[in-house]
Amino acid sequence: MPCSSAVAASASRPELRNSLDDDLRRGCDALAFPVTPAQREVLLSYLGLLEKWNRTYNLTAIRDPARMITHHLLDSLVVAPLVSGQRVIDVGTGAGLPGVPLAVVMPGREFHLLDSNGKKTRFLFQVKTALGLDNMTVHHARVETFRPGQVYDAVLSRAFASLRDLVTGCRHLLSPGGRFLAMKGAYPGPELAAIEDQCDVVAVHPLQVPGLAGQRHLVELVLRPGTAHTQS
Repeated sequence: MPCSSAVAASASRPELRNSLDDDLRRGCDALAFPVTPAQREVLLSYLGLLEKWNRTYNLTAIRDPARMITHHLLDSLVVAPLVSGQRVIDVGTGAGLPGVPLAVVMPGREFHLLDSNGKKTRFLFQVKTALGLDNMTVHHARVETFRPGQVYDAVLSRAFASLRDLVTGCRHLLSPGGRFLAMKGAYPGPELAAIEDQCDVVAVHPLQVPGLAGQRHLVELVLRPGTAHTQS
């Protein structure tokens, strides 16, 4: 993978870079998901770009690089073993979470990152170019008007609204038999009840993010037969 400008910029802060790499390595070991040293380097370069662009574009409220390791990288990578399908779209991706970290550690899969915010998609185009992420495609569009040439095996969200909004707004993106993968904090009981007429719950996976005390869950849903590819 090519060296980005963020890697070069980090040369002036080698102690910080080494500390962040140690935190990331320990976190990945705790997740028991294989992440190579080269992939960690790319992930840290992504954080370098995020930190740089954040000064001007306010992409994330978290500005401390050490907290970005836990709250952004590890919080994204925790779902990697549960991501299904070859073509995945991350809707409302914002600064590229979880899509960018997942694209880095799963180069054999195709990740599409969708957001309606132009400054965020411009940042993501820069990330794709600087980090050489050929398996990542960026789309600047509103989800309800976005019409891809090919539907997706999984629709993934981290910062989307309710499960009902996710299902209603994104069902046209999902292939027959595909999965919704919604990242949530506390167990979303009322949200699950609100979509029980449209979806079957495959599982609600409790997640443990190293360094984070709060609850995390991944909700895995499939559309019920006869409800796919229609919009409310």
